[in-house]
Amino acid sequence: MCLCNVFDQDTCLSTDSTSEETADDTGQCMTRTMLKQLSLVLLTLQNALLILVMRYTRTRKGDMYFATTAVVLSEGLKVLTSLMILAVQEGTFTKLMCYLRDNIWRQPLDCLKVSVPAFIYTLQNNLLYIALSNLDAATFQVSYQLKILTTALFSVLMLKKKLSPQQWSSLVILFVGVALVQFRPEDSKSSKTATTDQRPSVGLFAVILSCFMSGFAGVYFEKILKGTKQSLWLRNVQLGSMSVIIGLITMEIKDGPKIQERGFFFGYDYVVWIVIVFQSLGGLLVAVVVKYADNILKGFATSAAIVLSCIASIYLFDFKLSFPFTTGAFLVIISVYIYSKFVPENSLPQVNVGKEKSPSRLM
Repeated sequence: MCLCNVFDQDTCLSTDSTSEETADDTGQCMTRTMLKQLSLVLLTLQNALLILVMRYTRTRKGDMYFATTAVVLSEGLKVLTSLMILAVQEGTFTKLMCYLRDNIWRQPLDCLKVSVPAFIYTLQNNLLYIALSNLDAATFQVSYQLKILTTALFSVLMLKKKLSPQQWSSLVILFVGVALVQFRPEDSKSSKTATTDQRPSVGLFAVILSCFMSGFAGVYFEKILKGTKQSLWLRNVQLGSMSVIIGLITMEIKDGPKIQERGFFFGYDYVVWIVIVFQSLGGLLVAVVVKYADNILKGFATSAAIVLSCIASIYLFDFKLSFPFTTGAFLVIISVYIYSKFVPENSLPQVNVGKEKSPSRLM
């Protein structure tokens, strides 16, 4: 009887343990699913709202803020965010200072490596403001997906990455879609709500140049990360710090006299600060999506952002859809989905937002 009781007790304990493990697994699965869905929604809104709000601030009536100052503040906020994450990882302020001393102050040549992408990213961010000052939000959102093409080409050339046949096909579809978007009727080329002179050719040139810069800088930064042991967040501190310095130099060259006359925060209001925060923290959302979701969902977020931008532009900026634009936007959305879905298994990036090295710049 005792043996039977012992056996029953062990069985009960085993059953309870199994039930607890099953409950824990179910809870973790539900939490991961919720985080995946939440991060997807947030990334979609961030991608769409950033472009819409930035476009609004560049075309509304009133005093126009200096884009160069917004770029400096955006990069500075990225540095502060990365420092906060590093502080949490290190545990104490003293450990953080020692970590920064060992990896930044004592390795100046290593920091110089990021000066190249920092310079390019700073120019790219300034180009985005120029592009959105001359292109409507919907056209910009679709055209800016050319960065997928440039990033893929630079990855093949610089990192020897392999693309699947479906991905190569998607890049062709992407190019055709972006080209179609540029052909629109004369009556829909400019928004009635725009209060500044619109030069679509300048905006398109800025987008194309920005896409090439984004592709090269992203792949270059990925190559740096793959060849070193430093964490992603440390690299973002280095990159952001260099970008702030370069941004200040660019600001002085382009708008120095005007800023001295009117002030650094001339034309600022809460909407401009929203643009700065969105632009700075967008990389964190990408990190969360990559960690809890996958490339397919990230591509879906991009496609959903294009649709939201088009719909919002119709109501907010008097944007008029045309057959070429609708067809082009549809092709771009399809290409983004195909490119995200058919990724060769041996080229999938292993992203870790902790202290391990990561293959991409997330901020």
